[in-house]
Amino acid sequence: MRQADEDDYEAFYVSVWPRLFRLTYAISGDVGRAEDAVQSAMAKAYGAWRRVTSADHPEAYVRRMAVNEVLSVRRRGWWRAERAGHVPDVGVAGSAEQDVVDRSELWEALLRLAPRQRAVLVLRYYEDLSEHRIAEVLGCSPGTVKSQASDALATLRRRYQAADDLVRGGDPS
Repeated sequence: MRQADEDDYEAFYVSVWPRLFRLTYAISGDVGRAEDAVQSAMAKAYGAWRRVTSADHPEAYVRRMAVNEVLSVRRRGWWRAERAGHVPDVGVAGSAEQDVVDRSELWEALLRLAPRQRAVLVLRYYEDLSEHRIAEVLGCSPGTVKSQASDALATLRRRYQAADDLVRGGDPS
């Protein structure tokens, strides 16, 4: 690789690493897996740097690589594994919603979703991507994105309703 390309890659790496880490962490729920996914995606990007820089949106290209690493078949079994309950502070800005919803409870509920459903919600509500862009990142149709989001939100609603019923002394079924 030429020195100019090395410099461009280094600047790219420094600028996208924090965002890619936050994204992969939000999808995986595991610091080590998130770091591994980003590192692997960045290594692949380095090897294909000319192709990455010729893409219309290099960061989106590498984002897709990182998400695919998190969701890859090689790691399929990890999402059921026990994970630490502590969510590291990754610089997410506070919002009014934090007063309404307990962040740790929501985080735990997200971690219980299937990886692809969690990825759809993270890409939609954390990365603020459109259904079309999410479909591009995940390599599926926009209809699949809609159904995965719908199923994930329905699951979260059922779990919160069941928890609310238990707190109020009702029947959680």
